Amino acid sequence: MSDVPKADAPKPAAGRAGTKRELPEHFKAYRHVWVVIECEHGIVHPVSLELLGEGRKLADKRGVELAGVVLAGDPLTAAQVAAAAFEHGADLAYVVTDPILAHYRNESYTRAMTDLVNTYKPEILLLGATNLGRDLAGSVATTLLTGLTADCTELAIDDEGSLAATRPTFGGSLLCTIMTLNYRPQMATVRPRVMSLPERTPGRWGRIVEHPLNLTEADIITKVLRFVADRESDKAQLAYADIVVAGGLGLRSAENFQLVRSLAEVLGAEYGGSRPLVQKGWISADRQIGQTGKTIRPKLYIAAGISGAIQHRVGVEGADTIVAINTDPKAPIFEFAHLGVVADAIELLPALTRAFRAHLSVNRLAG
Repeated sequence: MSDVPKADAPKPAAGRAGTKRELPEHFKAYRHVWVVIECEHGIVHPVSLELLGEGRKLADKRGVELAGVVLAGDPLTAAQVAAAAFEHGADLAYVVTDPILAHYRNESYTRAMTDLVNTYKPEILLLGATNLGRDLAGSVATTLLTGLTADCTELAIDDEGSLAATRPTFGGSLLCTIMTLNYRPQMATVRPRVMSLPERTPGRWGRIVEHPLNLTEADIITKVLRFVADRESDKAQLAYADIVVAGGLGLRSAENFQLVRSLAEVLGAEYGGSRPLVQKGWISADRQIGQTGKTIRPKLYIAAGISGAIQHRVGVEGADTIVAINTDPKAPIFEFAHLGVVADAIELLPALTRAFRAHLSVNRLAG
C-alpha cells in the first residue's frame, strides 16, 4: 500500500521542539493490548485470530501483554475460545461467562465490555470489522466516550503508545491515518483478511481472569427468537473462499457476467466483481471486491475484464495466485498478477469453463 497517497497523520503536541508529548497522568493506568474474540455458537471468527497476530506485534513493541476478551454463554465454550486465543498468541484472557451472552445482543455485550474496560483499563482495544464487531465497537466507544477508527487496513504504534490506525477514505482514493491522542482506550475495527493469520501453537496456554456480568435477563430488552447461520443464507462468503472468480467492465454487459458465475460454479468457487459493477447494478454490494468492498486472500483469484486500479489491488494482492484476463496489455492488473492472459474474457471464460468441466468429469470417472 506504499503507492497509495496517505493523508498526513495528526502530529502529537510537544511542549518544546524535539521533546516527547507529555501524556496525561491518568493515561498511565491504561496498559496492554486487547482483542475481542468474536464467537458464534462455539465457532471463532477468523478475523479475531488475525487480530491476535497484529495485536502481538503492537504488544511486543509496547512491552505489554496481549489479551483476548471472551464473552460466552457457558463455561465449555469459554474454555474453547480462550484456548484458541492462547494458541494464537494471547498471554491472558478476560472471560465473562453467562447464559445471557449465549447469543449476541448489543446491550448485554456492550455492558460486559464497558465494565471490563473500566475495571482493567486496556490501552488498545481491537475488534473485527464484521457485522457484530462494527455494531459492538460503536456502542462501546460511545459509552466509554473514546475514539474509534473503523474498517482499518493497517495498524502501527509509536513509542508513546499512540495507535496509528489507517483506513480508506474519499471512496477509497486515499488512505487516512488516524490517531486518538486524548482518550483511552484507543479503539479500532479491522477488516477480515487484511492481516495474516498467525501460526497456531498447539497446547500454548495463559492466564484466565474471570469477571462477573452483573446483569439479568430482565435487564435486556432484545430477545433472540432464532439463529440463522451464514452458511444457511445466500450471503456471499468471499473473504474465506479458496477460489474466487471476478468480473469487471471488460465483460461489457450484465448478461455476460453469467460467464463468471458459470466458471465459479464449475470450480466450486465464490464469485464477485469490481466496484463499477456494483454501481451499475450488475452484482450486489456484498460481492464487491477491493478496498471499499471485500478483502480476499484465496489460493486462486481469476480476474476477468478488471483493469486493476489501486483500490482493487489492495483488496486482492494477498491471494496466493492471481490470474488476470484483459484485452489491454498495459492494464495495471498485469503489474501484480502472477499470470496474465491478453485476451477477451467473453471468449476465454466459456473455454475455461468447458475445459475445467471436462477435466473434472474425467477425474470423477477415474475415481
